[in-house]
Amino acid sequence: PCGKGLKDMEMFLSRAVLYLRMIKISHSIFALPFAFTGAVLAASGIPSFHQILWIAIAMIGARSGAMGLNRIIDRNIDKANPRTQNREIPTGKIKVFDAALFTVISFALMVFSAYQLNTLCLWLSPLAIAVLFIYSYTKRFTWLSHFFLGLAISGAPLGAWIAVRGTFDFEILPLCIGVVFWLAGFDILYALQDIDFDKRHGLHSIPKRFGIDKSLLLARIFHSITVFMLVLTGMFFGLGISFWIGIILVVGMLVYEHSLVKPTDLSKLDMAFFNMNGYISITVFVFTFISVML
Repeated sequence: PCGKGLKDMEMFLSRAVLYLRMIKISHSIFALPFAFTGAVLAASGIPSFHQILWIAIAMIGARSGAMGLNRIIDRNIDKANPRTQNREIPTGKIKVFDAALFTVISFALMVFSAYQLNTLCLWLSPLAIAVLFIYSYTKRFTWLSHFFLGLAISGAPLGAWIAVRGTFDFEILPLCIGVVFWLAGFDILYALQDIDFDKRHGLHSIPKRFGIDKSLLLARIFHSITVFMLVLTGMFFGLGISFWIGIILVVGMLVYEHSLVKPTDLSKLDMAFFNMNGYISITVFVFTFISVML
């Protein structure tokens, strides 16, 4: 019996790892710090344990559901793309039905978390799911798909703000807009990898529409707008020196990120995409938190 139990546990853990790979759990570092940034600003300090707990669970549910949904909708595209053909659904490691069940459970967890937070969160949860659903189809008909992804991720600070305050307030919008342009900017960089594939398969992106050089320029412009919006956020909330030190660090990381990606050399794109942007989101949260607490 012990041997059978151990084997069952190993199988469970193996399946769990597959699902975590499918939803790229490590990429949660992009959105979660911005959610807690919104929560800290809304509370003017540390939110209640109840709020922190259900915001975290809502984020886990929303992101897991969004990634599961995207993987299901894009499974044929992923199978045709050499960069993504080894993902869990194209290879058959995870069946479509199982992924769909996982997605439904994840979104149900998100809606239940919204219910635990407040009425406005609950009312807005179907809208959040709709945005995530629409995004998965946007690259089939518009090169503005990067902005739809940015809009989806900007729901992290906005949703956390509403979770704490129970109201929609305009002072949180600069941070949300900054997240939109931050995400759109680095998603443009990431999409450079698929420019030839997109051309062959009729998919849409800014790199396909404008070419590599103009795409790099647009990504820089978008990230400049992000910095401007972060500056507005600091001004709106009267944040202190700690926040501005964080902004200087963010600017430095953005400059470094763009120095890694050149029109003739995209080999460091993964590092630019993952490492720097993970550090940026954490930096914004940490230095906002320090400033608010001081």
